[in-house]
Amino acid sequence: MLETRTWDAADHLASPDDIAEYLSEALKDGDPGYFEHALGVVARAEGMSSVAASTGLNRENLYRTLSDDSNPRFQTVVKILDSLGLAFDVKPVADSVQTVAH
Repeated sequence: MLETRTWDAADHLASPDDIAEYLSEALKDGDPGYFEHALGVVARAEGMSSVAASTGLNRENLYRTLSDDSNPRFQTVVKILDSLGLAFDVKPVADSVQTVAH
């Protein structure tokens, strides 16, 4: 019988570029919950204890913050990204560039 194994994205995030691309694709979905899930996958790939220590959160709170039924504060998400050496990059959407009135 063929033996199968559950595929886990965390096992395939080997470089900062892989992680940045993975999270960028998750953002494109437009679902905040999907991005939060992806951020949790990245935190597992990097080591929850390490991410927790560098964010100042304890491990249990980090797991809770990144759980599927959570709604983390933006400040917490930014802190987690910072601990991973990442940041948001805001840019105009090509098809809907609008001029901001001053």
